[in-house]
Amino acid sequence: MTGADGAAKALRPRDAATLIIIERSGRDARVLMGKRHAGHRFMPGKYVFPGGRVEPEDRRMSAAGALDPNVEAKLNARVQRPSPGFARAIALAAIRETFEETGLAIGVSDYGPPDKTPPGVWARFAATGVYPALDEIDFLARAITPPGRPKRFDARFLVIDARYIARRVEGVVHAEAELVDLVWTPLDKARELDLPNITRLALDDLAAALDGGLDRRRTRPFYRELRGKRFREDL
Repeated sequence: MTGADGAAKALRPRDAATLIIIERSGRDARVLMGKRHAGHRFMPGKYVFPGGRVEPEDRRMSAAGALDPNVEAKLNARVQRPSPGFARAIALAAIRETFEETGLAIGVSDYGPPDKTPPGVWARFAATGVYPALDEIDFLARAITPPGRPKRFDARFLVIDARYIARRVEGVVHAEAELVDLVWTPLDKARELDLPNITRLALDDLAAALDGGLDRRRTRPFYRELRGKRFREDL
């Protein structure tokens, strides 16, 4: 896309959410990472956390529990239209995208599925018998894709413990899917994978947050680029 003077016009970032699933039953924490299809324009062949852009139906989906007030406040920090609904949609988008890309349904199965769901992915999620749950989701970091990329996202990296995986649908990850492979990797070994730079930074932030006990009152890093310079700010 170019302007009248021929200069490239930066794409407007889309709100997006990524979910980092942590497994801590052993001595070392492990994270779930997926390898993107080599044919993608955006980060082909890279190992990433499941995620994608926020969709309108994420605001209409029911959920069990509510976000921790500290997490909600941090998700609403420095956004144009902060609201409980905005923060909630971010968290639900992370759950939906994780289910769509990995087949893992995050939530609780004690209550059965929600009575009414938006069509599409959320309807398939509900068919697993799982109710998406928000109260144990944490917010790790925020990052805006630099200008000049084929796609740009205003992404929030969220965190959930693996014990909240309530169901798994098989056959979602395969050679022609968005994610062609899933791996559980120790946190210190994850850096050896072929990673985007922002994913590497998120892993560092996760290690620091775990060392601090995941205190939900902590500040969160916000990564962005302004006039060619990269910044790390606190939320």
